[in-house]
Order: sequence, then structure tokens, then C-alpha cells
Amino acid sequence: MAAKNLEKLTSIDAQLRLLAPGKVSEDDKLVEYDALLLDRFLDILQDLHGENIRETVQDCYELSAEYEGKHDPQKLEELGNVLTSLDPGDSIVITKSFSHMLNLANLAEEVQIAYRRRIKLKKGGFYIEETLKRLVGQLKKSPEEVFDALKNQTVDLVLTAHPTQSVRRSLLQKHARIRNCLTQLNAKDITPDDKQELDEALQREIQAAFRTDEIRRTPPTPQDEMRAGVSYFHETIWKGVPKFLRRVDTALKNIGINERVPYNAPLIQFSSWMGGDRDGNPRVTPEVTRDVCLLARMMAANLYFSQIEDLMFELSMWRCSDELRERANMLHSSTKRDAKHFIEFWKQVPSNEPYRVILGDVRDKLYNTRERSRQLLANGLSDISEDTAFTNVEQFLEPLELCYRSLCSCGDRSIADGSLLDFLRQVSTFGLSLVRLDIRQESDRHTDVIDAITKHLGIGSYREWSEERRQEWLLSELSGKRPLFGPDLPKTEEIADVLDTFHVIAELPLDNFGAYIISMATSPSDVLAVELLQRECRVKKPLRVVPLFEKLADLEAAPAALARLFSIDWYRNRINGKQEVMIGYSDSGKDAGRFSAACQLYKAQEELIKVAKQFGVKLTMFHGRGGTVGRGGGPTHLAILSQPPETIHGSLRVTVQGEVIEQSFGEEHLCFRTLQRFTAATLEHGMHPPVSPKPEWRALMDEMAVIATKEYRSIVFQEPRFVEYFRLATPELEYGRMNIGSRPSKRKPSGGIESLRAIPWIFAWTQTRFHLPVWLGFGAAFKYIIQKDIKNLHMLQEMYRQWPFFRVTIDLVEMVFAKGDPGIAALYDKLLVSEELHPFGERLRANYEETKGLLLQIAGHRDLLEGDPYLKQRLRLRHAYITTLNVCQAYTLKRIRDPDYHVKLRPHLSKEYMESSHKPAAELVKLNPTSEYAPGLEDTLILTMKGIAAGLQNTG
Repeated sequence: MAAKNLEKLTSIDAQLRLLAPGKVSEDDKLVEYDALLLDRFLDILQDLHGENIRETVQDCYELSAEYEGKHDPQKLEELGNVLTSLDPGDSIVITKSFSHMLNLANLAEEVQIAYRRRIKLKKGGFYIEETLKRLVGQLKKSPEEVFDALKNQTVDLVLTAHPTQSVRRSLLQKHARIRNCLTQLNAKDITPDDKQELDEALQREIQAAFRTDEIRRTPPTPQDEMRAGVSYFHETIWKGVPKFLRRVDTALKNIGINERVPYNAPLIQFSSWMGGDRDGNPRVTPEVTRDVCLLARMMAANLYFSQIEDLMFELSMWRCSDELRERANMLHSSTKRDAKHFIEFWKQVPSNEPYRVILGDVRDKLYNTRERSRQLLANGLSDISEDTAFTNVEQFLEPLELCYRSLCSCGDRSIADGSLLDFLRQVSTFGLSLVRLDIRQESDRHTDVIDAITKHLGIGSYREWSEERRQEWLLSELSGKRPLFGPDLPKTEEIADVLDTFHVIAELPLDNFGAYIISMATSPSDVLAVELLQRECRVKKPLRVVPLFEKLADLEAAPAALARLFSIDWYRNRINGKQEVMIGYSDSGKDAGRFSAACQLYKAQEELIKVAKQFGVKLTMFHGRGGTVGRGGGPTHLAILSQPPETIHGSLRVTVQGEVIEQSFGEEHLCFRTLQRFTAATLEHGMHPPVSPKPEWRALMDEMAVIATKEYRSIVFQEPRFVEYFRLATPELEYGRMNIGSRPSKRKPSGGIESLRAIPWIFAWTQTRFHLPVWLGFGAAFKYIIQKDIKNLHMLQEMYRQWPFFRVTIDLVEMVFAKGDPGIAALYDKLLVSEELHPFGERLRANYEETKGLLLQIAGHRDLLEGDPYLKQRLRLRHAYITTLNVCQAYTLKRIRDPDYHVKLRPHLSKEYMESSHKPAAELVKLNPTSEYAPGLEDTLILTMKGIAAGLQNTG
């Protein structure tokens, strides 16, 4: 018996080694890392739950691995039999184990990527250095031109709490510690004692993560989302920005520029939607917006405060300029008392340390700034007067700049360029508000408010007026001075909510806010209405108003709408030559399919830039990209370089959504890489724009887009039973139970596909590994074009080789095909879909295979991902885990939805540590006492969703 067990235990490692392609390169340690984490975990599982559970996990893994080898549906059925025979407690333990193993596989992958990157760094530069050298060396730009472009460019990263981050923060922190242990275990200079301690720590963290409930039991509030977002500033971004800017200085030195990037150059900026995005989220109230702003102010002051004493220690010099000495003497004579609540420098600083005197005053003000925000947040009022705190960033920068100038004038520039420069750069980047909050609201809600005003004034219903009449009235009011309404305006809750939001904007300091974004904007009056409401609510310095175009028809009409807006004299004077426009990727994809959306987004940007040029306006594009390909995601560098020429022009705004925040800023090296990527790609796009497509490429693409949209819509919107099929074949109806985000998954409670948010729409198809919204439409378009004329195939291949935009579009879909598996989708169909809909599912799967074949032909690849062996290897490692979770999910859905489906349960397997409580795994079932399903089913289902999301690494 013991021998058989031993053989079993080694089998999962052997399977791993069989599955994994050989080493991809010399520095490839992925399989080693993966096996190490897996061994540790399986030992822990056996200690906690006994040998039987461990064996079951291995049986499942082996069946999955066999399926992955031959794609024999019989294996899925065998796997289903094993999984459905488990009792509720065991079922939760097994699902949790696979979900956990996938998270560990992801961590092994991240450590491997970081390891490869370190090796690459030793050999030579990275992103920013390579880009600068290429621009100067190959593209013959002068170093001064490059420096000039860099100083004047801005990348604004907008963090949004989209409900796609399905991993809890408690787990993210444990994952980070597992990564650190794994990295240190593989360090060159590790002693046996270090190794032993790290091994213990690794075991401890893997166990702690496994013992943490993965499921959020309550939905997060917008304030929770904001706190989660801001935690990345604490962990990585705060220190990452000055470190990154130093690297830019070094890269500049290496091309012969002996200046540093000025500390006030806006190279990188951060904004946020958390607590400001009210589109379809009734939980974001004006009070939430106020809380979030004050919270961010308090955190910013706290971060500065924690650093200022270090700076005081450092600047102990006594030589200084006359200007600084005069200020120091003045401050010295006016402060007399000791400040006992400080740890360092609590007695009065002597006057022969002038820098410390000045920074001591900055410290006192920071302390007051922090406490004032804290009191306003807690009680709504504060007894600290504004004069003793910083109210704008200029007041904060002024004494720091004085110190900087003084050090430089006394020959101490190298000291000034140390921590003081880092501190100045942080103040320039984060200001007093940490991030700028964007406000987003639907255009209809503004129309309601104005309609209430015009009815109250007795001049008719604004809602029923034509666009011309609306504009005429709005402009006459904007040019006039009289207030439109008083406190007696009759308000519904919705109207009060919109007006109170404007009042919050008026009440809080201006540097808290970024843009006011109008979703579903279609006409100039939508923009003017917001301008008027800002004025009426006495917003001192109005926010810039940004229309958001996302549906296909809106994108097509956007250039004309913008031209109409720019032809209004009042508006042109107001914007001072600058305008921002947001384009949405996810709703356009849901509306017409990925191919047509991508083409339309490309064309709309070109047209919008043309319109702006015509009116002499500098246009900034704000890209609302999701994390997944279906919602416009994909690798940053490629995505930026494939944008149409002249559309970025040194200013780029991009959303960083949900789980992408963790992938971009979860660790120091990730944060450093993200900042480099965005900066380097934006610079390169501006100085060396991608090729413009040839006219014949354009014509071909337009023709294909029409076919693709038609095909996509004929299935998604016109097929009478499509919605029924979608709801049966995917876990869409159950998605809401995951408690990922604070926002409801539907815009309107009833309704079909149109009312469904883009995120659950993509999420549901991703779960079944079918990814329908990404590829549907491509196949029909390719087939039509190639059948029409075989020469078109050669043209498509030429487009793939020479046109970055087309290449990126195709490559991303190829990656999605590599993650997909129609065999798994067929299992869901077989179990969950009514028989008369089976042929429909088969038709879709045939379409999938045909599209995949055509795609490979155009890319000139024999196999999927032939050009990316690293990704191919990583996916092969993950697939066996994901398959088990897929099978488990399909059968669990069957048990939830079909009361007549009965399974025969095996005796209970899992042993618990505390044998005294006789029903150990029943403890797990008790975590969710209110479930309306049979015990354990809901948790099992949610765990499969989380596991698959982690495995495919693209939730929504």
C-alpha cells in the first residue's frame, strides 16, 4: 500500500514534467518553481485534510492532464463522476485546492518573468534606455529633440475599481510574500540556515493563503474600493515614481544629455474613478465622493509627513543663500514652544541649521493638513484653521524650491539632487490630493436636472426641445449672469443627487478633481449642460468636460458631434485650445464584436484628430481599455504603438482597471516596468509614428468590418433564442454572487443582452473557455474576403506583417484561441442546454474552429502561439488545473439548476485537524448559511469561477 501511495505522490510532478514543453531557454526555471510550490502545497493539504483528499486531487489532475493530451470527451465524463460523488465539504476542499494551485502557478510564473528580466537587465538596458538609444542611434533624432519631447509628454494612468479584481486583498498580500520567499530561495548567495528559514516561511504563507476564505461574503462599498486602490500607492507607486524618474535621468545621461528631467515635468500622473464613477452605480453618492477625496488628502499628507523627518536629518548643512537665511531667521524668531508630539526635532531647531528650520515649518503644516482632513472626514468640520495647513500645492512646493535653489547656489547641487529632488518629484506628481478624482455620470441624468429647471421656470420641457433650441437656451444662460434656480426647485432623489455632486465639487479644494466625464454623450448640448450646472453650483474653476463615445453608432457620429461643439464660439473660448475625448472599448465590443469595434475605434480616432486640427485644438485621447481582449485589453507597449499616427502626440490617458492594477503595480519591479513601458511607448509613438495604412488595406478592412458586424449581430441580437442559450450555457446568472464590485451587473434590472454590462458578458464566456465575443465575426469576414478573391489572402498576410494595428488585433485573438477550448464548452452544452438548442451550440463551435484556421493562415503560423513559446509553455502548465475547475463548474451548475439531477455521494474523505468536531468539512459549509441552494453548492461554484478567472488571468 505504502509503495503504491509513494508512486501516486510523485505522479503529479511527473505529469507536470510530461505536460510542460522542454525548457524554452537557458534561464527557464518555470517548471522547477511550479513543482516546488506544488509539492509544498500537497504536503500541507495532506497534513490538514488527510491522504484521501490528496489522492483525489491527484486523480483529478491526472484525468485533466490526459484530457489535455488527447482531448477525449470521455475523460471529462470520468472527471465529472469523481467530482460529483464528493460530499459538500469535500467538494469545497477540492475546488479550493485547484483554485489555490492555479494561484500558485501564477506566482511561479511571475517569479520566472522577474528572473528573466533581471538577467536581461544585466545584459543591457530596458525599455526606456533601449527606446532612447534606438531613437538617437537608428532613427537619427538628436538627443536634444528626444529630451524636449520627453519633458513635454504626459501619461495619465486612471485607476478604476471595475468589478474584475476577483482576488481579495487579504490574499494578494499573502501572494506577494510567497513570491518573495520563492525569489529569495533561488538567490545565489543563500546559506543553509537561510534556506531552512525561507522554506518554513514559504510553507507558512502557502498554508495561510489556503486557510483564508477566498470568497467575499459582502459586496465592497465604493470606499472599500478606493482604499484598495490607494493601498498600491503605499506599497509601490509612492516610492516607485522617484525611482523611475532617476532611471530616466540615467538613460538621458547615456545619450549625452547632462540635465535631469525637471521635477515639475508632468511625465507621469495618476487619477482615479473610485468613488467618482456614478454611471449605473447608485452606491456612489455625493457623500461617498466627499469621503474619498478627504481620505486621499489625509493619506497624501501622511505619506509626506512620514518622509519629512528623514529629509530634515539629511539637510544638516549650515551654508545657505541669503534668501533662505532671512526666511529661517524669521521663522526661528516666531516659534518658541516645544512640540512634544514629534519623535525627532521636537525642541526648537537651532538657527545655525537653517534648512532644518524651514523644513520644520513644512512639517508642522503637513501635520495640520493631515489632522484637518481627518477631522473633516470624521466630523464634517475642523478646529484647525486653513492658514496653518497647506491648501494648495504651490504653498507646499515654495519652501522646498527655496531649499533646492539655496543648495545649488552654495555648490551643493549633488546634495540637492538627492532625497530633496525625489521629494520635489513626489510633490509634483501626487500633489496634496494623491490622485485626481474623475467624475462620471450619464448624460440622461443631466437632461433630467435641466428639464426640472426649465419646467420650474415655466418655459417648457427641455427634454422635448430640439438640439438647436437646447443649445440656444444653454448658451444664452451661460452668457448671462442670473442664477437659474434657488432652494425651492422641486427635486426628485436623482436630481438632488446630481446637484449635490456639483456642490461637493464646489466645496472641496480644486486639486482633488480631474475631468467630468459624460457617458452616452451624443450632442453638444450634453457638454454645455454640464458647463451650465457647474456654473450654477458655483464651481470656482470648472472641471474639463469630457464626452465618452462607446457604442458603434456613437463612435461613427463622434467626429461630427465634436465639430459641432467646436463651432460654438463660447465653447472654443472656454476650452483654451485643449479638449479631451474618451473612447470606450468594452461597450463597442459588446455592441458589434471585437473586429468591428477595433476598426471603428481606429477610424474614429483618426477622424477626431482631423476635426481638432481643423479648429486648432490639441486633442487628448482617453482610452477606456478593459483588462481582457474582449474589452480592449492586451500588452501595453503593443497597444500604444498600434494606435493611429498623430493620435497620442505626447499626451495619453488610459484606464487601468480591476485586476490589471495588481498586474501593473502589485510589486516594485512591476510598478517600475509599467511606468517605463507607458513612457517609452508614448515617446516612441510620438517621435516615430507607426505606418499609415495603405488605401487598399483600409478598403479591405472596411469591407470586412461590415461583414463581421453583420455576422456578430445576426447571432447575438437577431437569433431569437440566443439569450436563452447564453443564459443556459454559461454561469452568467450566477455571476452576481461573486461580490466582486460595488456596482450592479446590469444597467437596468430587466432586459436582454443590451442591458447587460460588458464585464459580466465577457466574464461568462471566458468561464466556459469559449470566448465568443472576442472571435465572433472574424471568421465570416475573412472567409468572405478570401472567397471573393484569393489575392486578398496575400494582402491580409501583408497587412499582418507591415501594419502594427492589424497585427496586434490578430495576435490578441490568437492568444485568446490558445486559452480557449471548444471541448469544454461542449460539456456545458451537453449538461445544461436544452436538447433543441444543441445544434445551435454545435454551429457556434464549428464557426470557432473555422475562424481559428483562417486566423492561423493569415498570421502564417502552423500552431497557435508559435511566435511566443514562453506564453505557450505557461498556458500548457495551467490548462490541466483549469479543466478540473471547468468540469466541476459545469456539474455544479447542473445540480443547482436541475432538481431532478441526483448524484450518489461517496463517504466523507476529508480528515480535519480537530477530530473532536465530528463533521469537520461541514464547518466549511457553514460559512454560507443563507444559500438558497443545497449545502456547499454555491461556494463550490464561486470557487470555480474565481479559480478559472485566476487561471485565464483575464476576468472581465
